[in-house]
Amino acid sequence: MIYPQPLRQGSRIAITAFSAGIAETHKKRFSEIVRTLENRGYEVIIGNCLNNSPKHVSASKEARATELMTFLLDDNIDAVAPPWGGELAIELLPLLDFDQLARAKPKWLFGFSDVSTLAVSIHSMIGWATVHCSNLMDLIDTNVDPLLVNTLNYLDTPMGGSFTQASSEKHTMRWPQIEIDPLAYVVGEHNTTWKWLQKSAHDTTLSGRLIGGCWDTLIHLFGTPHLELSKLRSTHNDGLLLYLENVEMSPCELVRAIHSMQFRGVFTQINALILGRNFRPDSDNTHDLTYMDVLNEHLSNKNIPVLYDVDIGHAPPNLTLINGCYAEISVIDGVGKIRQWLK
Repeated sequence: MIYPQPLRQGSRIAITAFSAGIAETHKKRFSEIVRTLENRGYEVIIGNCLNNSPKHVSASKEARATELMTFLLDDNIDAVAPPWGGELAIELLPLLDFDQLARAKPKWLFGFSDVSTLAVSIHSMIGWATVHCSNLMDLIDTNVDPLLVNTLNYLDTPMGGSFTQASSEKHTMRWPQIEIDPLAYVVGEHNTTWKWLQKSAHDTTLSGRLIGGCWDTLIHLFGTPHLELSKLRSTHNDGLLLYLENVEMSPCELVRAIHSMQFRGVFTQINALILGRNFRPDSDNTHDLTYMDVLNEHLSNKNIPVLYDVDIGHAPPNLTLINGCYAEISVIDGVGKIRQWLK
């Protein structure tokens, strides 16, 4: 494992949108996010690839890749984060020089959604610990939920140390209206319950090295060098905990995704599967396949524990999960706890 240095006062965070940029209506929120970071004592470096273009991205793939490489190779920078995810981070993977990156000082790269496309690739290709957590545009200092309040605090954990998170009390399927109120924050509306689809042999506990992110994008990386589970499994004697969360895939698309994973041996390479809350609503037609239909028919028979409705993904709040970190997860009566060791 290659862990970046803990974030401290004076750490430098570079911001570049390697997928979607920010619209004019988001700029006041972005200013408040920069203020929040600076108030924490970080130095903020703002890249040129930030604003939305007409083609779903902040700039051309060449410009985005060049700026990202520049920041990742700059040993004066401690972390790199985009405002949020998007759709086309995968375009950057062929343009990144991973041999060069392997010789650079490791840096934290954090966020969720399309951010995980790059986060898992960097971990798989060069071994840096990367982070699946709330996106930068969510990390406003008005937050009250503990998972959001402490996201950046977890990244000041020294190598050899550990931190523990509990499941949220409440979650929401709606995002705050930051276009109207730049200081708006996530407010939970529904009780959170982590649920077993298939229990662990130990009944309440899972352990292994974390790897995962957005199911919609990672389905295209399994079995490639950008998400080579067999390599990661051979590196980590503890085995792997794969976490995924569905954003837009329909139930039929999920069936195809699960079969694709089966064909590529994913389920034989992992200790357990951990699923975030499903963000795509089921059809109103009672005759249509549902998300739970898919889980029950296609994931309950894989001979591995499966946990779902965990605080991961597009129905906030989000856990902070460090790819490559050793973790132990326990669930008792729907209340979850995860401890991660940076070792």
